[in-house]
Amino acid sequence: MKIRERIELTLTNHLKRLVQKPCPPHFAAAIEAAVFPGGGRVRPMLVLAVARALGVDEGHPHLALAESGAAALELLHCASLVHDDLPCFDDATYRRGLPTVHTAYGESTAVLVGDALIVGAFQSLIPFTMQSGREALAGRMLAIVGDAAGSPRGIAAGQAWETESSVDLVAYHDAKTASMFEAAVMLGALAAGDAPGQWRPVGRLLGEAYQIADDLADLGGDAEWLGKPVRQDARNDRPNAARHLGVNGATLRLRRTLAAACEAVPDCPGRDGLVELVNGIGMRLLTVAAPAEATPDAAVA
Repeated sequence: MKIRERIELTLTNHLKRLVQKPCPPHFAAAIEAAVFPGGGRVRPMLVLAVARALGVDEGHPHLALAESGAAALELLHCASLVHDDLPCFDDATYRRGLPTVHTAYGESTAVLVGDALIVGAFQSLIPFTMQSGREALAGRMLAIVGDAAGSPRGIAAGQAWETESSVDLVAYHDAKTASMFEAAVMLGALAAGDAPGQWRPVGRLLGEAYQIADDLADLGGDAEWLGKPVRQDARNDRPNAARHLGVNGATLRLRRTLAAACEAVPDCPGRDGLVELVNGIGMRLLTVAAPAEATPDAAVA
């Protein structure tokens, strides 16, 4: 089964548990809208790709753990998008080309949807903590998910930087974006029984590249093509690497960071395929940033 198909199947199964009766029907519909249809599914893809590069595939006893770790990160990511779009933050009316959750289902429901998805991320791994032979590994994976979700350098802290009067750009991007990419590669490594720490630099560099590309797209991208509003950072006076470095400087940093991410991939049986995947993610990021690259004056917008 292809990785993307495996991700969608796993998410579908986890969502069934979250929205089953007696879940309020309006709430259930809003939860499903937050997760489906999905975007790039980059974070769960990295979990499974790293696990596969280390030998976790069909028939492996820890494949289900890797799948649930992948689902956990995607549920966290979707929760962060729901909260990020709220009127108190970006006040975005559409995401992935569709109305945002608060636009379609109401602000109070959207807050609860984000909360439910965060809890759901942990619920996806908790059953493994009660399975003999998997409990210790599942506990370590839960700790990684917790670090990525909360504070001091998880997505909650990353979102909180947007409420500060003075923003540390490195700490902001590290918490809001890189933490999830680090968690992705570390979860995949853990599921395979590999040392997760050596994979952290790959995730950090990919996260940095992803944020730079997103900042470039926000600065000079096309909203219809991206499926979400642009120039939100300037409108909300948020930190933006492309505004700080200029379009050319940010684009050069993006390319160098992607190259460094490929170099940082540790030796493993499936290294060549994993580097190819990282390169593919890089090409996609460069495509996202391309509209900004074509508008050199955007650096002063």
